[in-house]
Amino acid sequence: MANSYRHILRSSSIIGGASVINIIVGLLRIKVAAVLLGPAGVGLIGLLTSLAGTASAVAGLGVGVVGTRQIAEATGRNDAATLAAARRALFWGSLALALLGAAVFWSLRGVLAVRVLGDASLSGDVGWLALVVALTVAAASQTALLNGMRQIGDLARVSVLSALLSTVLGIGALLLWGRGGLMVFVIAAPLASFLMGHVYVARLPKIDAPRTALPVIAGQWRILAQLGIAFMIAGLASTLGQLLVRTLVQRQLGAEALGYFQAASTISMTYIGFVLAAMGTDYYPRLTAAIHDHAAVNRMVNEQTEVALLLAGPVFLAMLGLAPWVIQLLYSSTFDPAADVLRWMVLGDVLKVASWPLGFIILAAGNGRTFMLTESLAVGMFVLLTWLGLTCLGVVATGVAFVGMYAVLLPVVYWLAQRKTEFRWAPTVRRQVGGLMLSAVAVLAASEQTVTIGALAGMVMSVGFGLYSFARLAHKTNLSGPLGQLAGHFRQILMRWGVWYE
Repeated sequence: MANSYRHILRSSSIIGGASVINIIVGLLRIKVAAVLLGPAGVGLIGLLTSLAGTASAVAGLGVGVVGTRQIAEATGRNDAATLAAARRALFWGSLALALLGAAVFWSLRGVLAVRVLGDASLSGDVGWLALVVALTVAAASQTALLNGMRQIGDLARVSVLSALLSTVLGIGALLLWGRGGLMVFVIAAPLASFLMGHVYVARLPKIDAPRTALPVIAGQWRILAQLGIAFMIAGLASTLGQLLVRTLVQRQLGAEALGYFQAASTISMTYIGFVLAAMGTDYYPRLTAAIHDHAAVNRMVNEQTEVALLLAGPVFLAMLGLAPWVIQLLYSSTFDPAADVLRWMVLGDVLKVASWPLGFIILAAGNGRTFMLTESLAVGMFVLLTWLGLTCLGVVATGVAFVGMYAVLLPVVYWLAQRKTEFRWAPTVRRQVGGLMLSAVAVLAASEQTVTIGALAGMVMSVGFGLYSFARLAHKTNLSGPLGQLAGHFRQILMRWGVWYE
């Protein structure tokens, strides 16, 4: 048991450390864009990125997710021939999809400029997003290969180096050309990811297997396509939902409100990246390899959920209390209305972290249709609640809708996990989910009084949950030495207070 928790923490520390660096670098990139372009410019960046993401989800055909599964399965069985076939199919399939997707997107640039951006003069800028589509699809296949082969260190290096390179390119473009460098800013991230991914994929051991027959490659493509279409539709539903929400906000509330939503959404997606990235990088391949052993799967899901909550919980509570200062620090005082949106999104993030380990059961089992339906349901709820709430709540409706989305998704994926593996949350995990959610609601309520009261409540709750997390993780990993002794003292105190459960 201790070894399992150590493994999760080790992978989380590697990927999480890379994600922390990414967060810092990414926030610097956002800060410069906010200062130079203002809310309207940041909103346009979000809209262009969302449009490219939607197109990339369609063009990629879910190959990134399915490719990871195929590579991980072959790697887990030590099947060299199947691994070689999967690698070759992934390469050639991704290349064809990247080129085709870019060509189709470029041909539709005029239509998309009018329909999405409402400005035909922006068709030239939209045309450049075809390059983003091609690079995103190609980079996803590189990540799938590294992920499936469990090259965690290489994935962390790719993540950090691509973040640094994209920041240098993006900030340099904005400093040199101002608003004229906006498209370079958007293109910089997928370009850097592709270049760094290529460097580390090239370092992998060469395929040591006879040439794969075309029928075998075709069989791999068939699997990639059958599962990939379902995952593509799920990914498309997510990115299209984000695009629809941004379009609704822009048309009903204006460009500045879109900038507020973009600011809060970016922080929400960024600051818990250290937890979510570790799930996709280490947990997903391990779960795929063990998917037919229900007892092992259920143990892994409970362990991953507990570690994720313990690591992210203190960050959630601090972010809730300090949201106004975080917005001003990372953007500027002109983005102040984004703080209320961010608070609600943090509340949704608690449910998100609890639901993600369960959702990976569906991915690992290859249940593409089920995954598609659950994602579509959740995103549909996000769009619907936003549309219903914009008139009366303003841009805050997007944050409330974010909570609603995961309030629907969590019980659905829990029920599906029960059907698939007879899964149950361990009693300790149930208490941690409930305790963290109640603490987050309390901080949110305190923040409605005054900014100062909210900040104090958030920091007190964050420190308290942080000490519990430290004691819990130290106990689960059998931490020794001075830190282990300190954690033991905290554990004894918590046991006397009746808040410690084995």
